[in-house]
Amino acid sequence: MSAVARRTTSSSSSRTSDVDTEGIRVPYRWRSAHGVWRNLVFLWRTSLPFRTIALSVALTTATVLSVGFVMSNSIASDLFNSRLRPLVSETERAVTAAQTVFASGEETDSAALETLQTLAVDAAQDSAANSYGVIFMQGASDGEEQSNELRALAKGPVSAELVSPELKQAVRAGAETAATGTTSASPQTYYQSIALVDEFGNEVPGIVIGSTVTVQSLGQYEMYFVYSMEETQQTLDFVQRTLVVAMIVLVLLVAVITGFVMRAVIQPIREAAKTSRRLAAGHLEQRVPESGEDDIATLARSFNEMADSLQDQIERLANLSQVQQRFVSDVSHELRTPLTTIRLAGGMLFDRRDDFDTVTARSVELLHDQIERFEILLADLLEISRYDAGAVEILRESNSLATVADDVIGAMTPVALDHGTRLVLKAPGGYGESEFDARRINRVVRNLLGNAIEHGEAKPIVVSVDSNESAVALSVRDYGIGMTEAERTRVFDRFWRADPSRKRTMGGSGLGLAISLEDVRLHEGRLEVWSESGKGTNFRLTLPRFVGGKIMGSPLPLEPGDAGAATIMIDEEDVSSEAFTDEDVDTQPIELPDLVGMRSSNAEPIVSSAPTNSMDVIEVTSLDEPAQSPAPWDDAEAVVVTSSAPESVPSLPSIRDHHDGGRDGDGDGDKHRMDDEGNEPEMHDEDTQDENPPAGESAEQGQEERT
Repeated sequence: MSAVARRTTSSSSSRTSDVDTEGIRVPYRWRSAHGVWRNLVFLWRTSLPFRTIALSVALTTATVLSVGFVMSNSIASDLFNSRLRPLVSETERAVTAAQTVFASGEETDSAALETLQTLAVDAAQDSAANSYGVIFMQGASDGEEQSNELRALAKGPVSAELVSPELKQAVRAGAETAATGTTSASPQTYYQSIALVDEFGNEVPGIVIGSTVTVQSLGQYEMYFVYSMEETQQTLDFVQRTLVVAMIVLVLLVAVITGFVMRAVIQPIREAAKTSRRLAAGHLEQRVPESGEDDIATLARSFNEMADSLQDQIERLANLSQVQQRFVSDVSHELRTPLTTIRLAGGMLFDRRDDFDTVTARSVELLHDQIERFEILLADLLEISRYDAGAVEILRESNSLATVADDVIGAMTPVALDHGTRLVLKAPGGYGESEFDARRINRVVRNLLGNAIEHGEAKPIVVSVDSNESAVALSVRDYGIGMTEAERTRVFDRFWRADPSRKRTMGGSGLGLAISLEDVRLHEGRLEVWSESGKGTNFRLTLPRFVGGKIMGSPLPLEPGDAGAATIMIDEEDVSSEAFTDEDVDTQPIELPDLVGMRSSNAEPIVSSAPTNSMDVIEVTSLDEPAQSPAPWDDAEAVVVTSSAPESVPSLPSIRDHHDGGRDGDGDGDKHRMDDEGNEPEMHDEDTQDENPPAGESAEQGQEERT
């Protein structure tokens, strides 16, 4: 076994999981058979040296067993034949001696014949000095016993039962080919292997060799000589044991040699893998040791040359990136001073726009709006440069994602009013405390809502919040134009727009979603998007509940259950109106909560005390509109539906620190932003036509009414 396996085995008894010096970790203890098997399977999958050694040992063992089997049979056959030949010769001499005795006598009476028989058997036994015993028995003719007066006689610890019928038949027949189980040793001698019992009662191998003698006036008689093969068997056992030991030693030597060879081959590969991991971790100065001029040394030199080239490229790109980041940061900072001057001058002109003629007043309003937009772009550039420089820190506190969503929806209501969009909050969960930076997550939600309002085509926007044991999630679902797969892959790119010809209705810098993605990554969360052209878009934000926690699964689906809904029904005062229809799409409609509450004669929102579908509905009405049921998509109202959870819902926050989430990457929502000094710029509506009232008056009046 290799050094890897030995180290692992020696240290396994004291640890639940074992680690060897090569970094291989086995997942189970070696104490149980189940653990051993699973560890072997694990090592087979993960360790090239172990797999190579195992294959070498298996193939060597199979080869050695095959060779050993052939050698053992050959040696056994040679030992048996070498022992058989002298025994056959000895038997032939003994039979000749017995035949001489029988030929020398001419007695015919029984007593004389028995004496002659005894003399002949003794002479044969003396000639067969290695025999275990001698058996003399009468022969037969045509299968019948001969009529004579000589009886069967056995000398030594043997009996006639040791002679099998097959051997008797072969001897009697005198055939060249013996019967079943016998082999011809000579034209007159035949043998058969048997099992003998020694003086200790143990079975030992033996052999019976038979032949015939002729007794005058009585005919043919059979003589069988029994020999022990114990010494031959002991010799064969010794040879076989030697072969087994040699095979085991050979297999172990093959394993050890293979282990050393594999270690010599695999060590440079391990060094290269270790160095590549350190290079990937950012240690660009790491190199593989070089020694020799063989193929391994060539591999090391090639690897180091590649590492040098990569280091040069990475350092050059890093320097270029730093130059670009410094340039963006420096330009952004340098632009703040002239921008502040321009803003002050523009603000003075904007405050006195009523003193100008119509064309000049309109120009002042446009100048004021573009200055604000430029401020937003500058702030976004500064923010993204901080991310690029790695100088961003987050302040985690215990917060409720449902409360953040409710606050953002309330703050985005004026923007939704301007676009004729309804905002709906569905929050079955998310009220528990989670640790995140509320300011940054607030900005992310603002960006997503602004993106949905921009591209939602005045259709409802559903904000869902839920939680599970490991994560909290928020999704923003709109039913607007949607995106293709190619557009969806670039939605988080900086300054990217799905349709460059599409007019921006909410301003923005084009960096909103890129900044949102960076904010979520700081929290070790996920920001994902599902979208299909013509079926709308769903952004899903998933955050771990606690710092360092793992997200086991998002509590909200990325692909909504109403994907591509054909219609959305909104019930207003028991009257259903169709939101939009697409005959090519066949899915279940979404029913939004009923709108309750009477319209008031002022601009203050009316909060209904009667819940509808277990949700409280806040309806914001316009002062200038009559009290009538509006059209589903053409009115200028927004609905905020908040959960009726027992915890209190805070008042709507000030509108700040957010970006528009336009699908083109915009990031400014309702165009409110805090500047570096903590001041909040004024909010103004989008550009209006010349025949509309001055934008400043309408914006200020709307702000007062909505506050």
